[in-house]
Parts: sequence; structure tokens; C-alpha cells
Amino acid sequence: MSDASAEGVLDGRRARGDASRRAVLRHATDLVSVEGLDGLSIGRLAARSGYGKSSIAGLFHNKEGLQLATVTAGRAIFMDVVVEPARQHERGLPRLVALMRNLLDYSRDRVFEGGCFFAAVSADYDSKPGPVREAVRTAMHDWYGYVEAQTRAAVDSGQLSLDDDGIELLSFSLPALYEQANARSLLWGSQRPYVVAARGMRELLLRAGAADAALRSLES
Repeated sequence: MSDASAEGVLDGRRARGDASRRAVLRHATDLVSVEGLDGLSIGRLAARSGYGKSSIAGLFHNKEGLQLATVTAGRAIFMDVVVEPARQHERGLPRLVALMRNLLDYSRDRVFEGGCFFAAVSADYDSKPGPVREAVRTAMHDWYGYVEAQTRAAVDSGQLSLDDDGIELLSFSLPALYEQANARSLLWGSQRPYVVAARGMRELLLRAGAADAALRSLES
């Protein structure tokens, strides 16, 4: 076999391996959103996905490797659905409002079968030290930091009127409303918590000095 032919075979195998990894991880993120990271195992995922245990073990090596890869995959989907579309809007209040709207829709539309992926994994690993907890902490730290950065940008541009304590409180409160909406919707099987959370977000932003016209997407 020529070098070019060998490289073609290797590229084909790599592409198939990447496709298998993506498919397995999509099943894994859905499973984790329902059962948590502790419920994720190679055997459980094999039964769910239709891939053999040996194939999954070859891709991820062990349970911790699978958990870490699943957190990374969940974060990538969250970024694609919530964060990246918001980046089409101006920094500050327009982007902050878009983030909150996207966030509510992401849970309401069940992008993950069990609602918010990170609500499920945070509950599992908030008090368990180790690499998986650090991966979850990093993802959540970056997300909350991004919300605070947009809040601060809105203040710096005159779109909101808050001091540093107010910025911290608003940046805490907006995601907290979402997290309660996600939890209550799952528990009650109702869409109503998202309506209430959107109303709460809108009221907080109005009190912080936002123009009513900037908050139209949070009216329902």
C-alpha cells in the first residue's frame, strides 16, 4: 500500500471514530441530563446508544474519561444553543437579554431530554472533589462570569445603572431565576415557570435602569 493510500485509510478510520464519538456523546448528554453523571457508565450507555461496550471503552477508556468527555460535549452544545447566537447582539444589555431568552428556550425546548444539562451535573458533583468536579466548576464559572461581564458592559455603556454590588446581585439573580424555572418545569411538567422567570428577569432589568423597548423578548 502506498503512503497516500495508507493515509487515506487512516483518515477514514479517524473520521468514523470521530463520528462514533459524537453520536455516543449525544446519547451520553441526554442520559446525564436525566440520571446525572453518577448514573453514567459504559454499560448503561451501551444499552442506551446501541454501541458495544468494547467500542465505547475504546473511545473513552474508563468511566471518568467518559464523564469528562460528556461534560465537554454538554458544554459545547450549551455554547452552540445559548451563547453563540447571543453574540450576534451588541455587547451589554442586548446580549444579556438574548442570553436570558436563549437560556429559557434551551430548557423549555428540551435541548437535553432532562432539561438543563448543567443543573443535573452540578447537583451530582458540587461536593465531590476530583477532575469531573473541576470540569463542571470551570464550565459554570465561565458561564456565570460571562453573564456578569455582559451586565458590567451594560453598566459601562449606560444601558443599566448599578454599582458593583448591584452588578453582582443582578448577575446572580438572573441565572437563579432560570435555574428555578428549569427545576420547577421538570418537577411539575409545566411551561408556566418559564413565563414567570421571564417576567422576573424583565422586572429586575427594569429596576436596574433598562429601557422597556430593550426587553421585548422577555415579555412572554
